Amino acid sequence: MSNLIKYDPFAELNALQRRFFGDDLFLHDAAVNIPTTDVYEKDGNLVVEAHLPNYARDDVDIQVDGDNLVISAERHEKEEDKGKKYIIRESSSNFYRTISLPERADKDQIKADMVDGKLVVTIPMTPLPSARKIAIGDGKKSDK
Repeated sequence: MSNLIKYDPFAELNALQRRFFGDDLFLHDAAVNIPTTDVYEKDGNLVVEAHLPNYARDDVDIQVDGDNLVISAERHEKEEDKGKKYIIRESSSNFYRTISLPERADKDQIKADMVDGKLVVTIPMTPLPSARKIAIGDGKKSDK
C-alpha cells in the first residue's frame, strides 16, 4: 500500500514569503497590517492620504527627495510583563511610500496634517500657462 502525498505548488513560495516578510504578512487579515495610501487631485492640488492607525505624529517623516515625495513611519512598542517568561516584549512597524511628483508640483508649499491616524499631504500645483491667441495676418507687408 502506497501513501499519497498531496503536492502544493505554492508551498515553497509561501515559505519564502514567510521567511522574508514575517509569518503574519500574507495571512487573511494582512490588509489590516498594510496601511492604504490614496493619491488624488482636489481643488487644483495633489492630495496624498495615508491611513496610519496607531502611528503618532512624531513617528512620521515626510521629505521631498528630488522629484519624489517620501513618506516613512516607524513605530516601536515596548511592553514589560513580569508575570510572563519574557522580561521585555518589543515590536516595531514600518511604513514607506514614495510618490513621484509632477513637474507642476510646488515643492516649497507642501503641507501635511495628521488627525486620528490619517495623514493628509497637500501639494499645490502651479497653474498651467494660459493659451495666447496669435493674430493671423493677410500676408501683406505694412509700411510704417
